[in-house]
Amino acid sequence: MSDLLDIVLRCVIVVGAFMTLPLLVGQMEHKAMAHMQSRVGPMKAGAFHGWAQLVADGVKFAQKESIIPAAADNAVFRLAPAVALVPYLVAMVAIPLGPFFGQTDLIGQDLDLGLFFVLAAMSVGVLGSLMGGLGSGNKYSYIGGMRVAAQLMSYELPMVLAAASVAMAAGTLSLVGIANAWEPWWLLAQLPGLIVFFTAGLAELQRPPFDAPMADAELVMGPLTEYGGMRFAMFLLSEYAGIVVLAALTSVLFLGGWAGPWSDQVGWIWSLLKIVVVSFLVIWARVAYPRLREDQVNALAWKVLVPLALLQVTLTTFLVVL
Repeated sequence: MSDLLDIVLRCVIVVGAFMTLPLLVGQMEHKAMAHMQSRVGPMKAGAFHGWAQLVADGVKFAQKESIIPAAADNAVFRLAPAVALVPYLVAMVAIPLGPFFGQTDLIGQDLDLGLFFVLAAMSVGVLGSLMGGLGSGNKYSYIGGMRVAAQLMSYELPMVLAAASVAMAAGTLSLVGIANAWEPWWLLAQLPGLIVFFTAGLAELQRPPFDAPMADAELVMGPLTEYGGMRFAMFLLSEYAGIVVLAALTSVLFLGGWAGPWSDQVGWIWSLLKIVVVSFLVIWARVAYPRLREDQVNALAWKVLVPLALLQVTLTTFLVVL
């Protein structure tokens, strides 16, 4: 009975985090962009500092009609939003937040192949945008879907190599084991890997400046052009869920996860703070940098990030051996 209760509690924790953290990141993006770009819109919904902007967005999406184009592949078009969203819920199962007042670790399930599991789930999530582009029956959506496929193939390799470097240093693929093995000197030794991993993560999520698949000036909205209502809201939620997963994985691999003062008691607070900081950097990149052209996106992956990631793996190999 106690084992069943433990499983239920862990499921509640994972689902609760999945339902709250992406929404908080979405609210943070509204506010951060409003201040950085002097946007007054997100400050109007709600009497104090636009606190009800998230509620207003939810009501807006719920009221919009969701239309399926006549030329669309019905099954693929309907399934794409779920394929984009659900994998990030699955990925959160294996990401640890750390000790909770010394009683237990906040994690759905500590997997021996946790790093491999999360990276695989993130890759599946990206396929939702590809399905949306190919299944919409729209030439702009089709081009956006092809760009999604190109980015997925280009940036998957450097991202995996950067993560493999950390796994080699820790000697395990368990995310809990990696966080426990983390040392402060990793911040310097794994810095190139951190840059590669974070940059590749932005590209995998199609976040600016790697949003060429969306490219509203030329492709309207890329793979999402034909989506509206709650289906579009699911894609939007999957984007913010992807930011949370990327930030949490970056925290565990490169920033020590729950490492900090009194981590045995309040380690989960340190994890959440690091997730918020990395999520803010993702939002900051959207405001600070212009969109890269498609040729620049692929050149950055193959000419810069892949060699840098291979160099990082080589350096880590020598450090581990020596």
